[in-house]
Amino acid sequence: MTTKRRRPPREDRREKTGAVLQIIPLGGLGEIGKNATLLQWQQDALLVDAGVRFPEEELPGIDLVIPDFSLLTQRRVRLHGVVLTHGHEDHIGALTFLLQRLPAPVVGTRLTVGLARAKVEDAPDVRWQAVDYRAEVPLGPFRVELVRVSHSIPDAAAAVVRVGGLRVVVSGDFKFDQTPVDGRPTDVARLAELGERGVTVLLLDSTNSERPGYTASERNAGAALRGHFEHAPGRIIVTTFASNIHRIQQVVDLAAAGGRRVAAVGRSMEENIRIARELGYLRIPSGVLVSARDLGRLPDRRVAILITGSQGEPFAALSRVAAGEHRQITAKRGDTVIFSATPIPGNEALVARTIDHLFRRGAEVIYGPTAGVHVSGHASAEELKLMANLLRPRILIPVHGEYRMLVQNARLAAQVGIPAARVPLGENGTVFEVADGRVRIAGRLDAGNVLVDGLGVGDVGAVVLRDRRHLARDGILIILLGLDRTSGEVVSGPDVVSRGFVYAPEAEPLLEAVRARVRETVGRLRKAHAADWPAVKAAIRDDISEYLYQRTRRQPIILPMVVEV
Repeated sequence: MTTKRRRPPREDRREKTGAVLQIIPLGGLGEIGKNATLLQWQQDALLVDAGVRFPEEELPGIDLVIPDFSLLTQRRVRLHGVVLTHGHEDHIGALTFLLQRLPAPVVGTRLTVGLARAKVEDAPDVRWQAVDYRAEVPLGPFRVELVRVSHSIPDAAAAVVRVGGLRVVVSGDFKFDQTPVDGRPTDVARLAELGERGVTVLLLDSTNSERPGYTASERNAGAALRGHFEHAPGRIIVTTFASNIHRIQQVVDLAAAGGRRVAAVGRSMEENIRIARELGYLRIPSGVLVSARDLGRLPDRRVAILITGSQGEPFAALSRVAAGEHRQITAKRGDTVIFSATPIPGNEALVARTIDHLFRRGAEVIYGPTAGVHVSGHASAEELKLMANLLRPRILIPVHGEYRMLVQNARLAAQVGIPAARVPLGENGTVFEVADGRVRIAGRLDAGNVLVDGLGVGDVGAVVLRDRRHLARDGILIILLGLDRTSGEVVSGPDVVSRGFVYAPEAEPLLEAVRARVRETVGRLRKAHAADWPAVKAAIRDDISEYLYQRTRRQPIILPMVVEV
């Protein structure tokens, strides 16, 4: 007689009477990066991830874009902790800005916590918790578990949060890699078990929702890299994300097998290799890793370089190498430069410019999707459907992607039988309320961007950005003149200084005409506004701006500077 296998009982999907869970994305919806999601239960809160986004060209001078964490103080919640899904910048990069204002326990796997701690400054009161997979961690009323998933960095996890009879799963970045570099595939068994017990809400990564099929294994990139390592006549320079520890491991293994020494170039590359090595996530044979200063003593065919700058960042190490401005390394004929990364949307022009510079210096450059030297760490369409089928959530919220990606992820959910009413679409700041097994959109908060410029956080606003764009487009014209305090007559100047508008020696006739126009304006206003210097400056600004637009069809910033004599 066969005994029918009993399934574990499904937990009650309903929450406590009258209680409502609010899920508020602070970043990551309608954009790539800046991932951060707030879970609020009454006045208790938990934050999953705290990432950054790198600025596009329309944000001149900005270093980073981070979520607006002031919402947490405005809502007067008790932040019981921050749960990190993995160690990529778009998930941990904003942590230091958060913890300086709101110290809270930080929970993650060993490598994730190690990378995050190295980035956090001026937050000595933070309690760091490196936890094992499947271990449950209490954070106020929340119970948190991390489930192993495959990604392009070791120790990646999906976050499982239990509160008030509800179970919320935040997928993080994942894929179903059957042959991962570290031999640790996604924990399908635990995901299926969670699905049997009952998942109320799944927040599902949408980055690759537009790609059909399955994402290739990380080992595929290693196989493509191997061919280049075997045939490269000189130095091999590989650029990838500094946090892509799996890719770094494959480069180190190929270099060691070919008798090459490896140098890490770029601060984040050096730091991440150091941390991953100390924690045992990166294995480098003795003698293989050398300093960039020692490369000149080695034959080119014995050199491999891991370097930052895969996104074409102007001040990254590879960009300086391509421009001939790096102190230790210059690209040359015989080099093979491998872009083992895909440009983040918005960075394509920067990457193309770097590739052009490398080609001009005679290097062979391997790049683009046809080269096969990069594979994504994100799940494609069939894997997203597989995750939904394993967890069988009552509610699925597409996250982590531009809006069209969220829409496509919702369509995939419909294909596996989740009704459209249970797959709400939102944007940053959308308040998703979960109660009685249903979800509704209860409004939208102003979850704007906070811009980081040098040491300034949030002090660059719309006006400053407008002026920066204006300066970049049309330049500035500074007009200096001295006026008699009593009569208002011009006693010195006007002197005209042009920056980014016209080149002064070649445009002297135009600038002389500007001086004459200033004298006319001052003379016209002298009697009526002899001591009203703001009125005089405003009139000069308006008159010269109109005059220059008529003459040049340009609108530089006009900055009159009046000195009383």
